[in-house]
Amino acid sequence: MDCSKDAAQIERAAQSAGVAPGAVKVSLATHIMTLAAPEAHLPEIELAVAKTGYRFDRIEANATEQQHAAHQDPAYRRALWIIVILNIGYGIVEMIGGVLAGSQAVKADALDFVGDGLITFLGLLAIGWSLIWRARSALIQGVFLGVLGLGVLATTLWKVITQTMPDAALMGLFGLIALVVNVLAVLPLMRFRKGDANMRAVWLFSRNDAIGNAAVVVAAGLVAWLGSAWPDLIVALGIAGLFLHSSWSIIQDAQADLKSS
Repeated sequence: MDCSKDAAQIERAAQSAGVAPGAVKVSLATHIMTLAAPEAHLPEIELAVAKTGYRFDRIEANATEQQHAAHQDPAYRRALWIIVILNIGYGIVEMIGGVLAGSQAVKADALDFVGDGLITFLGLLAIGWSLIWRARSALIQGVFLGVLGLGVLATTLWKVITQTMPDAALMGLFGLIALVVNVLAVLPLMRFRKGDANMRAVWLFSRNDAIGNAAVVVAAGLVAWLGSAWPDLIVALGIAGLFLHSSWSIIQDAQADLKSS
């Protein structure tokens, strides 16, 4: 769920086109890139940024085009609704599975699903909103992610003390199902993966979540092989860390956007 490294990659791409490090900022909250550069240099900057896989529209220069941007496509909205339903639905199922398996990694992955679903739902509502309201929406998302991260961290640290063995077979089963669900969620987004920054971010979150599901499956194999609960706990702590890192980045950017608005 963390796209801060992608924002940094975009900023580095702009800098490679001659933009000073302090003159470019990509907001994780609103997915808007702010530049302080001569307009004559914009084509060169856009070309450099395009190499990252993102496509950007100039908000002011292409105001008419923005009304027909791809994120307004009904097919894109349908794809997001599919993500919301799959994520929240399976998140509830996986949480039950995590309790049955006694696995912190599966529980954390379940919260990841529910969090993704709720954040995507909030993002759906925010499509077409003004910058200030999108920043407020992102601030709520960031706080929500932080609460989830702290919850996962606290329960995992408690499990470190108690050291109960999870059921590796159930861990692997729910991890594999989670991977399939994430692939099903990604498929409707395939045609939008080269869209604007917001659409690209949703695609990247789904792709990265699939990697997290694979980590749960690997942890299940290590639990069975080593006869230890540590692989399960390490993956859970990693997911908690991603929650907290994403939360901090989004909250910082949202606050900056609110001040600038």
